[in-house]
Amino acid sequence: MRSPLAVASAALSVVLGSAFAATVVAQEETIPGPNIELVDLTHSFDDSTIYWPTAEAFALKVVSEGRTDFGWYAAKSFCAAEHGGTHLDAPIHFAEGARSADEIPLEDLIGEAVVVDVSRSAAADRDLEIGVETFEAWERANGPIPARAIVLLKTGWGDRWPDPERYLGTAARGQDAVADLHFPGLSEEGATWLVERGVRAVGIDTASIDRGQSTEFRAHRVLAAANVPIFENVASLDRVVVKGATVVALPMKIAGGTGGPLRIVALQPLFLPGAPGD
Repeated sequence: MRSPLAVASAALSVVLGSAFAATVVAQEETIPGPNIELVDLTHSFDDSTIYWPTAEAFALKVVSEGRTDFGWYAAKSFCAAEHGGTHLDAPIHFAEGARSADEIPLEDLIGEAVVVDVSRSAAADRDLEIGVETFEAWERANGPIPARAIVLLKTGWGDRWPDPERYLGTAARGQDAVADLHFPGLSEEGATWLVERGVRAVGIDTASIDRGQSTEFRAHRVLAAANVPIFENVASLDRVVVKGATVVALPMKIAGGTGGPLRIVALQPLFLPGAPGD
């Protein structure tokens, strides 16, 4: 009888068409246990969660919490904007008639991932725009970005969470605070290059795929027009291998939603060459 790991791996290979699941099966045949690391790339949602200065922040209300006649019972309600914390930007967010959160195919949310590290450049320039030259340099060092990859942009900004002053450039709220936003993002040309490569989705460890000083949101518009999902405020990218991981990014399925809270994880073989800390 095939183990649950082998069955799950075979299913992944059907869904993803990637080498990752086959790698898991091969490892299972020779190594006891799955030997797979699960990396949570999601910031927790609480009263410190960072939201856009004009967006409604996360609020959690206790409805009931305590002992009853039949034992313990607890329930809470929450309220928040679609766009805040680790979240999805659905294409309809910036492209009329594009896919809403519930219309994004699952196969666009699960796939082979590559991590493009620009943290050194971003540390020197917090208004950095990530351009085509960055992706070309990545390919010279690592080989071609696979078709249908999920590209994760590591700026190092995850280390600044949840301090809004360091993460956003300002802790102020309201429309006037938007002019004071400073963090790295993707350029229009870089977004166009990724679309032309046929990427599955793009994620970043900042509050927006466009840099903080953007006023026209051109990277958003390019990706959205191509129905490419965007993941923002992604956590723990320093723990993900440069290539060889599989990402599963499942947002709240909001009918007609322009985005929503996202639970995103990476699955990667332990001891993979090039892993963080090697």
